Parts: sequence; C-alpha cells; structure tokens
Amino acid sequence: MRRSNARPPGFDQRPKMESSKLQSRAGAIQFNLYPRLFSPFSKHGRKNVWIIIAAAAVTISFSVFVYILFGACRSYGSKGYGIVIDGGSTGTRIHVFRFVENSGKLVLDLKDGSWVSMKVNPGLSSFSEDPESSGRSLQELLEFARGKIAKQHWGDTEVRLMATAGLRRLDAQVQERILNSCRSVLRSSGFRFRDDWASVITGADEGIYAWVAANYALGSLGGDPLQTTGIIELGGASAQVAFVSSEPLPPEFSHTVKFGKVTYNLYSHSLLDFGQNVAYDSLREILLTRDLKLSAPSVSERISKDPCIPRGYQSSVVPIKQSANADLEVTVHALGNFSECRSAALMLLQKGKDECTYQHCHIGSSFIPTLQGKFLATENFFYTSKFFGLPSTAFLSDLILAGQKFCEQDHRRNIKHFQEGDLMHYCFSSAYIVALLHDGLGIAMNDDRIEFANEVGGIPIDWALGAFVLQKSATMGVSHPDWIVDILGDESSALLSLFVVSAILLFSVWFVSKWRKPQLKTIYDLEKGRYIVTRVNR
Repeated sequence: MRRSNARPPGFDQRPKMESSKLQSRAGAIQFNLYPRLFSPFSKHGRKNVWIIIAAAAVTISFSVFVYILFGACRSYGSKGYGIVIDGGSTGTRIHVFRFVENSGKLVLDLKDGSWVSMKVNPGLSSFSEDPESSGRSLQELLEFARGKIAKQHWGDTEVRLMATAGLRRLDAQVQERILNSCRSVLRSSGFRFRDDWASVITGADEGIYAWVAANYALGSLGGDPLQTTGIIELGGASAQVAFVSSEPLPPEFSHTVKFGKVTYNLYSHSLLDFGQNVAYDSLREILLTRDLKLSAPSVSERISKDPCIPRGYQSSVVPIKQSANADLEVTVHALGNFSECRSAALMLLQKGKDECTYQHCHIGSSFIPTLQGKFLATENFFYTSKFFGLPSTAFLSDLILAGQKFCEQDHRRNIKHFQEGDLMHYCFSSAYIVALLHDGLGIAMNDDRIEFANEVGGIPIDWALGAFVLQKSATMGVSHPDWIVDILGDESSALLSLFVVSAILLFSVWFVSKWRKPQLKTIYDLEKGRYIVTRVNR
C-alpha cells in the first residue's frame, strides 16, 4: 500500500509548479490587460464627448455674437430717405422723410428735421385742360428734395406720387394723361421710381393712411385695437372717416390693416365732394338756383341771399351761364345767419340719401357705422377751430357760439382785420362742421371724444406720413415682440448658414488636430515581462 502511493522515480514537481505559476501569471496578464487597453480609451471617449459639446457651445455663441454684432451695425447704420408727393385738390406737396432701420423697425425722428415738405399751387387737377404740362409743376418740388438728400442717396430713395380727390373727380382718361406727364418727369428725377408708383389713390386708402399717421404719432400703432384713435379728416374736395369698428361692416367699407403682429379691422370711407371747398361751391350753386327760380323773369337784376356770408360783407356780382350766348349776373347779398347756414349745409349733406341701399345713411348715400372710441378731427376742422381761437378740446357747442358771433356781427367796421377768404369761408365752415359732425355723424354737443388737432406731440398728422410708414414697414418686417424673433428677424436662414459654416470649420480643426496627434496603445510584452507603449498605425 505504501509503495503504491510512492512517486515514480525521476518525477520532478517543479515544472508542474512553474506551469501553474505561468498559468496564474498568464491569467493575471489576461485579467489586467483590459483595464490597460480599454480604461484609457473609455476616458478618452468621455473626453471627446465633452470636446464636442464645448465645440458646439462655442459655435453657437460665436454665430450669435457675429450675427448680433454685424446685425446691430447694419441696423443702426442703415439710414435712408423716402419721398411722398401728395397731389391734392388745392396744391401739390412733397414730403421728404429721413429714417433709420433699427433691428427691423422703422424709426423716424420727426421732431428733429427728419421730415420736411414744400407745397406749390395750383393742384394737378387744375391741368385738366392741358394735362401734358402738369409734370412741369413737379420740377420745383423735386429740386427741393434734391437739396435735402445727399446725392449718393438719390438712387436708393423711392419717390411716390399719390393723387387724391382732386384727380378722382376728373375723367379717367384725363387722370391718366396727367399721371403720364408726371411719370416722365419723375423718371428723370434721379430718384428711384417705377411707373406704378404714380397713381390716384382711393378715398378709403387716404382714410387708412390718415388713421395710421394719427396712431403712429400717438404711439398706439401696433397695440390694442380698442385703444386706437379714429380719424375724421375734412379736406378741400373730400372728407375721410376711418376707425376700428366692432360692428359688422359691408365688404366695401371693411378694410384690414396689419402692423407688426397686430391686425386691425377698419371702417374707412371717403365722402367725395363733401370736402369744405367743394361743399361751399355746391351750396352757393344750390342757393343761386333756388333764388333764380323764385325771382320773376322780367326783373333785370337777379338777387340771391346767402346766409353763410357774414353781415356787412360787400355784395358781390356772380355771372351765371344761362345759355350758349347769354350770361346772367346775380347779385349776392350777405345775410349772416348761422342757423340758416347750418340748415342749408345739412340739406347739402342729405343730397343723394334717396339712393341709399343700406339700412341707414347718415351722409348722402354712404353707410357710416356708429362712431366708436376717441377721434382726431384734422385739416379744416383744425383750421376753423384755430381761426376762432378755440382749444383743441373744445365742444361743438363752443363752435356754435363762435360761429354765430362771427356770422351775425356786422363786419363793415372790422373788415380790415379779415382777409376776404376768411369772411367768405369761416362762417360757412363753422356751420358746415356742426352739421357734419352733429347732425350727420351724431356727435353730441358736449362730447369730449373729439379733439381738433393737426399734430400730436409735435408730429404732424398727415396721410402722407401714414402712407410712408405703412409701405416702408411692410418691406422692413416691422416689430417683433418676441426677443428670439427679434434677434433672428427675417434672416434666420442667414444665421443658420453662419452656424453651419462655423460648425464645419471647428470640426475640421478638431479632426486635423486629432489626425496629426500620434495614436498610442499600452500592451504587455511577454518577452520583456513589462508594459510598453507603442504607436498604432492608422
């Protein structure tokens, strides 16, 4: 038993032990090889992730910084000019605007000489008998504009001619001949011009532009529609009414205006032939015709009594065309009666009411909804109140008292203190305004919603300003309340391109630097019995 358990001769246990050791060492080497080979790589991978994140952050920051830097320089440095020519019924006025584009917003410093104008008489409509010569009336105006704008800006400055009621009253063919004459002059003005920039604008557009001008001056444009101010404009040949209305409107009176991100639903309408000058001429013709019918045919001297001319005014002789070969002279006597003048004006405002196709028509055959909100009464409304020394917030009852006093007092002693036109027009004007606003539009005698004004905060309320603001803002992408949109504006594609290019450049730099850097690997050398670092072939 003992010998059977004895080791055979020549048996050596050391090799077995060495083999065991070697196995154990090999196992140890195999076990320790992974941390050496993969642990550095894992750390390196995490490092690469952080490098990529940092590169992306730098790229975005760099892109935004460059965009804002150059965008700000472009915005604050982008100055320009614009010209609007108002072809009115009594004269032609040129407006020169200087503006700055600030982050996509139109900035006009109207109190600091950024808006200048000049007027020449007569108006374009006076060239109806000789349309081809109407363009020459613009030469003096254009010379004025060239003197206000540096020559290097002429080619970038848009000039637009917008004719109003004076031309609207003419035949379409005569209108076009007058416009063509003006276009010929504007093409050679040195300013930027297209033929379709000379046109006769509609009365509704004129009202909208006046509304925009008023609310731009008040600072309410771009805000709550219910906080805006309406406009009632009394021109020479027409009157305009425009305001935000919540009442359902017939399509022909409903207009949409978008400014920034706010949309306004406006009522806008022009009362053609109800401007102060045309209305006065129409009223005199009505009175003359009435008195001629009442007078006997055998009477050699025909007399007409005008309640709208102040007492004491010298009688005038008015020639009336009765036939192709005969003229009739009518002597006009001044009655100076405010109440009768107001009644006559109201009769004029009701002319055409029998043609009304709506539920109700306050003036002529035109639909006018109930007035909502506050209103500015401009142009001849303002000039009349100023003539009588009334404040801008005066009531219509104040205007009645002033008009009665002016119409009914004897001016024979004070005639030197007034120009003939003042005596002829302001008695009628005061009565006509009361008839238009109170009897026609339903404004109460003590209503404080109406303010007589031609400017707000030193900014003139002129429809030409509204036309410029609306058209220029539409091309500039005005007003972005969101700060992100304010940064991106309408040029997000440019910023995206800048970001992509920056990312490609940074990635290229990173890739080249990694490619040039030698790739190393740590391995265990069995022959040397230690770890060594070796270069890895690409």
